[in-house]
Amino acid sequence: MSSKLYPEKIKIDAVKQVTERGRSSLKLAKRQGVSQPTLDE
Repeated sequence: MSSKLYPEKIKIDAVKQVTERGRSSLKLAKRQGVSQPTLDE
């Protein structure tokens, strides 16, 4: 299984959107084109 590496800035922004802005991790994952487990890592 291959895994795609994402830049640190993208990871930090995703965490902020979920924790600070109350966005759904599922909706954010769909918008970013990744699976929810990938986003939750």
